Amino acid sequence: MATDPQVDLIFSHFIPRYIATGVDANDINRLVAAIDDWSEWCREWTKVGATHEALASEAAAANRPVTAAQAYVRAAICYHYGKHLFGAHPVEYRAAHDAMMRCYRAAAKYDSRMEYLEIPYGPIKLRAWLRKPRTDGKPPVAIILPGLDACKEELHEWSNAFLERGLATVTLDGPGQGEVAFDAAISPNWGKVIGAVIDFLQPRTDVDGKTVGIVGQSLGAIYAPLAAAGEPRLKACVANCGPFNFGAVLPQMPAVSQDLFRIRARLDTIEQGHKYAGELSLTNGRAEKIKCPLLVVFGAGDRIIPATEGEKLAKAAGGKVDFVVYEEGNHVCFNIPYKFRPLTADWMAEKLNG
Repeated sequence: MATDPQVDLIFSHFIPRYIATGVDANDINRLVAAIDDWSEWCREWTKVGATHEALASEAAAANRPVTAAQAYVRAAICYHYGKHLFGAHPVEYRAAHDAMMRCYRAAAKYDSRMEYLEIPYGPIKLRAWLRKPRTDGKPPVAIILPGLDACKEELHEWSNAFLERGLATVTLDGPGQGEVAFDAAISPNWGKVIGAVIDFLQPRTDVDGKTVGIVGQSLGAIYAPLAAAGEPRLKACVANCGPFNFGAVLPQMPAVSQDLFRIRARLDTIEQGHKYAGELSLTNGRAEKIKCPLLVVFGAGDRIIPATEGEKLAKAAGGKVDFVVYEEGNHVCFNIPYKFRPLTADWMAEKLNG
């Protein structure tokens, strides 16, 4: 056990997530042994990221592109987790963020089906990665949204599940997320956000921008239904372990998560954050505006967002709803990725392919 209880708390919540999204379990063991105080968190994760980045560089120099690409993605994920809850330390946070982007961009150089997008949205640009399956024609598109402390690069493994089923994916940083957190605060206006993405996709000739679904995890799983409520062009929606009313959920979350929400919302106090979290809600008739097919997924063992939030969404949505609860599942069901990833990808492929 670490001297600092916050270190143990975060590991207890998120080790399944780290492994499911690409961190080697042996690296996790080494990190658990190395980190004794929260102040060491980003530094130790950065060391692991640097190890994998060095391996990637060696493979690239030896003209081993598959090895290089895989190692660059692992490095990016490790750098990401060094900063994912470290927003109160902006200098270290930014350094880890830049390292993550450097490595993920390096991995993308080895994949011609992968494209970095800058999508106009008012005075700023949304940032995304478009990935296309190995199929001919114009594939439908699944837009995948990260949560509060995640980012589009973390969604790489989940994206793979959709690609394998013939869908293109757009992993997106919206307001308050990933790269866009430096430009815009958290916002409840996700119908407009996703409307801008669809507007950007529709003129393209390599994907079917008229057949688009939305997928979200954690806080992204309230952004996704908010988008479906406000953007009628969406054909289907998946919400994986998201709140129905974040104002009721945020005060129960770990203190470091509450503070990160305050930072991403660009507010001065936790009390302001708690109040603003109520703007991220599907109450007051918003859920009833969701008319497209909706899949709500939850883990009964979720200690971050209770499964009752999913029940509320399933009951309130205005269209057809499939509600799946895995009794053994934790937050986002990261402890059973072999269940939630095939389910969400199969369901979306079936809905978008008619």
